[in-house]
Amino acid sequence: MQVEWWYWIVAGVALVLCELAIPLFVLIWFGLSAIAVGILLAVLPSVSLTVQLGLWLVLSIALVAYWFRVFKPNQHKTRVGMADNNIIGEVGLLTHAVAPFQKGEVRFQKPLLGSEVWTCISEQEIAVGERVRIVSVEGTLITVVKA
Repeated sequence: MQVEWWYWIVAGVALVLCELAIPLFVLIWFGLSAIAVGILLAVLPSVSLTVQLGLWLVLSIALVAYWFRVFKPNQHKTRVGMADNNIIGEVGLLTHAVAPFQKGEVRFQKPLLGSEVWTCISEQEIAVGERVRIVSVEGTLITVVKA
């Protein structure tokens, strides 16, 4: 069977379109590799099927490896919501009033666990502009008291 250059282009476009439906950001590299092989085959039509498949495989692996090398998955993660005891006792400024059964907002001078502004709760009513201290972290909420 003779594989025409446009087979590779159609397969590559199909893989890129599949990436739109399944956003894993992996299929796009296989699709771009297939398009590159199709362009190469249009320029050099006498390339054998084995060389075509090998080139597609090498290009796909190289693009996926380059993608994960440049954009490391763990590099861009923040630690928002992951409590450790280092932030207990930190003092911030209340920017939205907080009362029992109502959420407020507190701003810190330096980011704590990746964020300068946190949603907070309190067992007492605290007015805007008061300084508050963290007593506990519950998921993405912090519990505060007057400093």
